[in-house]
Amino acid sequence: MKLRKLCETAGLECGDGDAEVTGFAIDNRKVAPGTVFGAFQGAQANGENFIPAAIEAGAVAVVARPETQVLGALHIADANPRKTFARLASHFFTPVPQHIVAVTGTNGKTSTVEMTRQLWRMAGERAASIGTLGVTTPDESVSTGLTTPDIVTFLANLSGLAREGVTHVAYEASSHGLAQYRNEGVAVEAAAFTNFSRDHLDYHADMEDYFAAKMRLFDEVVSDGATAVIWMSADGSEWNARALDHARRRGLATVTVGEAGDDIRLVGREPTQLGQVLTVEHGGETRKITLPLIGAYQVANALCAAGLALASGTPANLVWDGVARLQPVRGRLERAAIAHSGAPVYVDYAHTPDAIEAAVAALRPHVTGRLITVFGAGGDRDHGKRAQMGAAAAKACDVVIVTDDNPRGEDPAEIRRQVLAGAPGAREVGDRREAICAAIAEAGADDIVLIAGKGHETGQIIGSGDNMRVLPFDDVEVARECAAKSVGGAA
Repeated sequence: MKLRKLCETAGLECGDGDAEVTGFAIDNRKVAPGTVFGAFQGAQANGENFIPAAIEAGAVAVVARPETQVLGALHIADANPRKTFARLASHFFTPVPQHIVAVTGTNGKTSTVEMTRQLWRMAGERAASIGTLGVTTPDESVSTGLTTPDIVTFLANLSGLAREGVTHVAYEASSHGLAQYRNEGVAVEAAAFTNFSRDHLDYHADMEDYFAAKMRLFDEVVSDGATAVIWMSADGSEWNARALDHARRRGLATVTVGEAGDDIRLVGREPTQLGQVLTVEHGGETRKITLPLIGAYQVANALCAAGLALASGTPANLVWDGVARLQPVRGRLERAAIAHSGAPVYVDYAHTPDAIEAAVAALRPHVTGRLITVFGAGGDRDHGKRAQMGAAAAKACDVVIVTDDNPRGEDPAEIRRQVLAGAPGAREVGDRREAICAAIAEAGADDIVLIAGKGHETGQIIGSGDNMRVLPFDDVEVARECAAKSVGGAA
């Protein structure tokens, strides 16, 4: 496609752009002849410094701030170059799937997009999801990635999926991705807001800044006339009420879900040995649904996913039949092993105070003995939540073992000290494998072990920058190995 034509399609002025566009890149090492290069200021590197290298490699245009010097290629200048780059790229990467929905919130994004994909698949659609787990395709294959990949990868993935016949995609819209315009330019017909609590304050200035990033999904990203699916809990979260106000001010259709929901109301929930029985009101009917997953927050994820599936046109009978057949999501209250005593061992991605509380609350109804929890906190991330995580675990668990998560560039002992400050009485076992094995070894028949923080991750990040190493480490596999060390242990 000619650069001039691409600019016209995107509603941009590009002057005499006669060059042929062959691709887009934000990494100068991926530039080839005919590439449009995005030069952005970042937290760790300034893409503007790599403009000469990109032009030398064949970039025909550079999207950058007006004051940036660009010699030897067309300068597409804008004070918000990320947004302009995304807008331009979205007209290059075509086609995209017909039905696209998004999920934001602090916790539950991964489970909700994956459950939405499952509901579509069970309804006979060719569906995929994009998020923390990577790209999950209709044949269940997964390629790993960031929660929200860069805009080029995101759009290329969508276009590639469409060319493979995928018609339905659910993706995670993280606050980082929304703030950095990493998921722009496609028609989003529905979006869900799960919940909101402290996280990522190492990146966002404060909770209001964090919330504002989330609200870009409703304020700017979704299509006009789209549907906003919003969880409304019995405790009346102020943040969720504010999210609903944003959706209404934009003129979006709204679907409220939960104990206080008007459209999909959770009337009752009864835990069972292998899941829970839900009583749900929707469309003038009351349904009894057996959800094969444990935990209150799994109910919230499943019902938000049902709201997205309904908003995208999936018939209600197929949606509710599918909810009763949902499968666990990798690293989200995943039963990893059975201890030698018979105690189940669960792995969960919980890495915020609220998420730890939710995971513990999910398991508590199934515990007749002790709840033993192993967790740590990530390095080079929000320091303020560490003591709060410790407090959340100490308040709700019978035994707490504080260990390492992904230390990154920080001193692991100092991270543990900060977590332990909020968890008086907790034990400290720095080596994560040793901590997991200790928890499993001491679990009795009536106990449950929770390993929190890393979930689906298969590596432990040590160091930063040029000294960064990713050591193989999978909580599920380690739990199984620890369980198997004792006679009678089984995965």
